[in-house]
Amino acid sequence: MKTTVFTEFHKNLGAKMVEFAGFYMPIEYEGISKEHLAVRQGVGVFDVSHMGEFWIKGPKAFNLVQKITSNNVAKLSSGKIQYSCFPNGQGGIVDDLLVYHYENEKYLLVVNAANIEKDWNWVLQNNTEGAVLENASDQISQLAIQGPNAIKVLQKLTNVNLSEITYYTFTVGEFAGVKDVIISATGYTGSGGFEIYMRNNDGAKIWNAIFDAGIEFDIKPIGLGARDTLRLEAGFCLYGNDIDDTTNPIEAGLGWITKFEDGNNFIDREYNEIIKHEGPGRKLKAFELKDKGIARHGYDIVNAQGEKIGVVTSGTNSPLTKKSIGMGYINADYAELGTEIFIQIRNKNISAQIVKTPFFQL
Repeated sequence: MKTTVFTEFHKNLGAKMVEFAGFYMPIEYEGISKEHLAVRQGVGVFDVSHMGEFWIKGPKAFNLVQKITSNNVAKLSSGKIQYSCFPNGQGGIVDDLLVYHYENEKYLLVVNAANIEKDWNWVLQNNTEGAVLENASDQISQLAIQGPNAIKVLQKLTNVNLSEITYYTFTVGEFAGVKDVIISATGYTGSGGFEIYMRNNDGAKIWNAIFDAGIEFDIKPIGLGARDTLRLEAGFCLYGNDIDDTTNPIEAGLGWITKFEDGNNFIDREYNEIIKHEGPGRKLKAFELKDKGIARHGYDIVNAQGEKIGVVTSGTNSPLTKKSIGMGYINADYAELGTEIFIQIRNKNISAQIVKTPFFQL
């Protein structure tokens, strides 16, 4: 298993460590619910160094990124970030990712840890333009500092005005005495915060500085368990659960990152335009259970007559609302807000209702 530069910190803090996407990662420290609420109400730190980072550079960089991602990179100016996906040429999704417009002729693609090799091969395979490619995944560490107090902690450590780093923007500056650190604001929790990208050998210094600065705010290390409950509570997709090579971005509710403007001739554009025009046969929708039970990945969704109309992709007990929540692909006829559906849990049909995301309000 691969480790990150923060692995010894996790072990010393008593984290429960597990294998995740080939990495030795902390799943929890004090308990998922406690860590979840620490992020919603205060500030928590995630080690997300397992994520992949690819540089796309040179005169042909824009052409390649525009072709392989579904969003419209032409709308992306330097210092801005897009959420996007790699269409797979067969109507599905290779991965979802972030596209950073670093500077002219230079982009940073941030991809999911489990898909680094797959994504890298996909980018190489489609680089008929001749862009300059670099897989920097093993050279970059990343921490996500999330929650309403994140800005108060981090502002102590930089002269960069963090209030000017608005949602889906970034800057490069000095942080905790380290130069050339990427500071961005994308988040995967729904509670705000920042991501800090650094060289591996600067990781320990930055980790210590963040936790020292956060003492007065009761800063907590947060594991991957709470990362999953936080993202689901916020209504964000998880690759491998809610989207994959068999799911279409339109049916997954990702039409907002699938842009059909003139000149945006990305892979699968024509197919996705047809799906958008005709309407998908199924839709990824959020639901809340009305009765006791937890909807797990792979559970069937049925109608009042017991006929299968879909499948659960993600589900948990919300630590904040105390409700049982989930997402799943549902026949389009049953996808309207307020529609009653049923989740099959241990041979019982548990009533649920289609709802909006996020599942919470602070």
